[in-house]
Amino acid sequence: MKLVSWNVNGLRAVMKKNFLEYIQTDQPDILGIQETKLQQEQIPEEFLALKKKYNMYWNFAERKGYSGVCLLTKREPESVEYSMGEERFDSEGRTIIAHYPEFTLINSYFPNGKMSEERLQYKLDFYDRMFKIMQDLIETGKNVLVCGDYNTAHKEIDLANPKENEDISGFLPIERKWLDKLIDNGYVDTFREFDQRAEQYSWWTYRFGARRRNIGWRIDYFFVNKDFLPRVKNAFIQQDIMGSDHCPVGVEVE
Repeated sequence: MKLVSWNVNGLRAVMKKNFLEYIQTDQPDILGIQETKLQQEQIPEEFLALKKKYNMYWNFAERKGYSGVCLLTKREPESVEYSMGEERFDSEGRTIIAHYPEFTLINSYFPNGKMSEERLQYKLDFYDRMFKIMQDLIETGKNVLVCGDYNTAHKEIDLANPKENEDISGFLPIERKWLDKLIDNGYVDTFREFDQRAEQYSWWTYRFGARRRNIGWRIDYFFVNKDFLPRVKNAFIQQDIMGSDHCPVGVEVE
C-alpha cells in the first residue's frame, strides 16, 4: 500500500498544473493533501471526479483561501475525525484523522510560526496537542502514522543552510526539540530509516531559483510508532514532481 503526503499550496492552482497526471501515474492508495486553500463550493469538478476511485474527506478553514486539508483513500476508513479538541485549532482546518483496522492515519498541516511570536506559540501549542492525540491513540493499542507538512526541519542535514536559519522559525531549537520528543517517545522518522543522504528536501522557496539550485528544507514527514515500523517497507521523497513549492513524500506499507 502506497501512502503519500503533499502540500499542494493551493489545490486549484495545482489542478492547473500536473495534479491529475500525478494521480494517474503514481496511483497512491492514500493521499493526504495539505494547504488546499478553498471552501467546499470551490472544489474543482475535475477533482471531484476522483470520487470514482477514492473516498474523499475534507476539513476546511473558516478563513477563506487559507489552510485546509483533504484525504483521498481507496480504502474506506472505519471512521474519520476532524477535531483536535480545541476550537482555535479546529477553526483553521488543519487535521483529518482516519481510523483503519491496522492503523490510524493523521493528515495534518502544522502551523507556520514565522509571522509573529503569537503564531510561534500557536504552533508550539498545536505540537503539544498533536502529541497528546498521538499518545492517546497509542495507549488504546492503535498504530499511528502522522503525515503532513510539519513546518520544521529536524536536523542540520534537513536544510541547505542550517547556520543561516538557526534563528528562523522552522529551525528554532524549541521547534526541533518537539521532533526530538517524538523520537524519544518511540516514534520514527520513516524517511531517515531508509535514506541518510543530504540534500533530500521537500520544500523550496519560490525565490532565488531555490528549487533549481536545490536550496531547500525537508519539512514534510511520515512519522510512525516504532511497533508499526516493521510494516514500513520504503520511504521516499518525490523531488521530481512539480506543481507546488513542496513535493510529495510517502511510504510503502505492507
